Amino acid sequence: MNLSDVVAFMGHQVHVCRYREAGTLLGWMGRDLRGKRVLDVAGGDGYWAGQARKRGAEAVSIDLARKKMLYGQGLAHPPALVECDALRLPFADGSFDSILSVCAIEHFDDGGESLDEMARVLKPGGEIFMSADVLSRADTWPKLRDTHKSKYHVQHTYTHETLGKLMNERGLDLVRHSYQFRTAAAERLYLSLSTYGGKIGFNAAAPLTPLVALGDRRAPNERGSIVLIRARKRV
Repeated sequence: MNLSDVVAFMGHQVHVCRYREAGTLLGWMGRDLRGKRVLDVAGGDGYWAGQARKRGAEAVSIDLARKKMLYGQGLAHPPALVECDALRLPFADGSFDSILSVCAIEHFDDGGESLDEMARVLKPGGEIFMSADVLSRADTWPKLRDTHKSKYHVQHTYTHETLGKLMNERGLDLVRHSYQFRTAAAERLYLSLSTYGGKIGFNAAAPLTPLVALGDRRAPNERGSIVLIRARKRV
């Protein structure tokens, strides 16, 4: 493991939510991805697409953040890194078996348009593995809500119902969903970390991950700060 991998590991996996979030999506995707083409939409430095590559996939990560993508070229298992707009993917129809997107859709001005493109490049029977900001109780803490949205350029928030509706309109069927940070205390923690701690705060709070996960298991799977989605394109 080189220095770039150590830094990427600390940034992506030593984190109060990202490892569990992206790790769950990759777990749903499967351990053996040999022969599969996987696209990570808005994948930054390509770290999570690189994890799919380690499982055997032909992995591609797209983003507009050139600095992050240049950094990703130095990882031990870099995916193919393509600089492009998620709303105008430079791939043919039905090019990919699976699409990964970790908390990206909420940053797009038009989430439906981004789903149009994901559905277009996905093979019939292929699956989308996606997470998105929900912030189900955010109105309880308007200062935290507004700061979070401004700081991270959150344009929209989604539930599994609203994402499911958008996906259904594009020929995608919701297969599975799961909320994270389900309790009020956990949601407030999530918003407080994003408001006052930022990336450093999320990393420093990583030891709390088991407690958050335990709280999630005990709470109804009805709302939270982040929703995870698995959807399949109709044949």
